[in-house]
Amino acid sequence: MIKVIMRGLDYGQDIGPLIRAFFPEWDYKIEYDAEGTTAGIQVPEGVFLKLDLKPDRIKVNAGENFRGIGKFDNFSETPEGCYKNEGVPDRRMYRNHLHRLVYKVLSELTGKTLPWGTLTGVRPTKQALEMERLGYDHNQIVTYFGNEYLASERKANLAVKVTENERRLLAGMSFEDTYSLYVGVPFCPSICLYCSFSSYPLKQYATSVEAYVSALLKEIEETAKLFENKKLVSIYFGGGTPTTLSAEQLETIIKKIKSCFNLDHLKEWTVEAGRPDSITREKLETLKRLGVNRISVNPQTMKQETLDLIGRRHTVEETVEAFKLARETGFDNINMDLIAGLNGETIDDFKYTLSELQKLNPDSITVHTLAVKRAARLNEKMDEYGASMSKDAALMTDYAEKFMEENGYEPYYLYRQKNMSDNLENIGYARPGKEGLYNVLIMEECHTIAACGPGASSKLVRTDEEYGAGFLNEAQDGEYVVRKIERCENVKSVKDYIERIDEMIERKHKLFLGE
Repeated sequence: MIKVIMRGLDYGQDIGPLIRAFFPEWDYKIEYDAEGTTAGIQVPEGVFLKLDLKPDRIKVNAGENFRGIGKFDNFSETPEGCYKNEGVPDRRMYRNHLHRLVYKVLSELTGKTLPWGTLTGVRPTKQALEMERLGYDHNQIVTYFGNEYLASERKANLAVKVTENERRLLAGMSFEDTYSLYVGVPFCPSICLYCSFSSYPLKQYATSVEAYVSALLKEIEETAKLFENKKLVSIYFGGGTPTTLSAEQLETIIKKIKSCFNLDHLKEWTVEAGRPDSITREKLETLKRLGVNRISVNPQTMKQETLDLIGRRHTVEETVEAFKLARETGFDNINMDLIAGLNGETIDDFKYTLSELQKLNPDSITVHTLAVKRAARLNEKMDEYGASMSKDAALMTDYAEKFMEENGYEPYYLYRQKNMSDNLENIGYARPGKEGLYNVLIMEECHTIAACGPGASSKLVRTDEEYGAGFLNEAQDGEYVVRKIERCENVKSVKDYIERIDEMIERKHKLFLGE
């Protein structure tokens, strides 16, 4: 347990993720000392961090052997200085200075550096995207990332490259009169060891599937009525694994969407056929015939021992067969997902997986870094599996970046999660013209997304022409966000979703119509 003692200004929520990035296997606890006292909380021995935070001074004590003091006397990292008002520090500038100081202390204590430096947010590209819009060039943004966030040059360059491709993909799109539709299917053939999504094994929930489909059809029909004056540009079926449903059930859902929504402006329709053991020729032909133009066939790894360990109840051969079947069915935009850092895998295992994908030649490849979340079975069984956790995640993502460049794939979207191995990232690579538009739209929070199904999260994005194409204006946790985002969540439980579907619809009415 790491004990964090904070005196003065309250930056507990800001500093926690950075501590977690250095000590992912440790818990931490923040205690607040009364401002101005001298006795305060007794400083423990061993692992601790003590922060004395005043408007004009930051003092950090860590462990027993290090003392670090930082002052704002010569703060010149932004032209506006540190203060909005006399004696009151700008929270973002103060926080960034605090982050840099704590980072240096923890880096010296642990001997570690983090590839993204002090950036712990989900979307590190938002800062680069805003700076590019304001006229900063590639090198200026990379330099800023290094100075302000202590990010490595490699990751800063990656963020800028992703940003450049995002801008190209979104050029000319109006965000105020467009939206996307997400449809969640919460069932999977089995639940992977690392999974923390709202997913349920199909066999155990077989008797609930028809009731779920009926509730979903009702939600789809009512949701369409809320968007009669907006243009639907992308549809995404996620989960779970949508192709755990039968071909007939998939057809019923798709036909309902086609009958309720205006698809004249639709650019992309993606279905995650993620698990090879859920894919059949009949399902693929149904999807293709009804207008789906992008799918995923996700191996995660091409090492059979790892598949068995993590609960992917399919073979490597089934992955190859499913991919080839999708090509035969006419799909010319197929994504494959990989995970870097899976249990027991080495850099050589990861290289082998990429070499096998090279033979299949997918149109895009998404490289995820293993993130062990609290809800995942892997986290619950860390004592059992901890010794087999891969130590090569950073080597894997570095190799992937080189592999993608050599094989004609460009990075086009990027995001991060809590508790990621080596504090890395998830990144989508695609051949030009084969990018997933929905992925960019949801990551950059450009426009509204209506979401249906258990656990689905709808997002209302209010834009302002003053800020260009609906992009990015207010700083928040090291990221830049659009002016205002409001959300509503569907319940995660399949049973609750079925029984409370009218409530889920009502939530959308309140969000999108204010009723």
